[in-house]
Amino acid sequence: MRKEDKSTIIEQIAATVKEFGHFYLVDTTAMDAATTSALRRECFKADIKLMVVKNTLLHKALESLEEDYSLLYDSMKGTTAVMFCNVANAPAKLLKDKAKNGIPGLKAAYAEESFYVGADQLDALVSIKSKNEVIADIIALLQSPAKNVISALQSGGNTLHGVLKTLGERAEA
Repeated sequence: MRKEDKSTIIEQIAATVKEFGHFYLVDTTAMDAATTSALRRECFKADIKLMVVKNTLLHKALESLEEDYSLLYDSMKGTTAVMFCNVANAPAKLLKDKAKNGIPGLKAAYAEESFYVGADQLDALVSIKSKNEVIADIIALLQSPAKNVISALQSGGNTLHGVLKTLGERAEA
């Protein structure tokens, strides 16, 4: 490969890392063509960009960026595919659903401005909440006190009505 081609690829990888907020390094060594193709389709459906890269080109692309990605460099061995996404836990969920016997396996990830190194980090990555999930949780927490007040007022009104009805029936007797 010519030096100009390598520099172009390095720039493309660096631009893709900047474009997406999160990326996963995945080991695809033991995958055949059909399995890889099926993984690509699943990634497309989940709005994940899958790119197979040379480790040295990925290393140089990460070095060219302002962020320090040195914690990921030891994970760049063997066949590496990179999953880029805007939702931090989407690739982790996909890998957890599709991985059979650790294939494809997680090498490392950069998600929510944190580094996750090793396949044992997959459960931690799955549990990361997306922005929409966090917003939904906050809204539910904000609505909870109002619902409690309304419920208390309604039950208090029913109790008061019951007492008045009982008093009214006693007066007649």
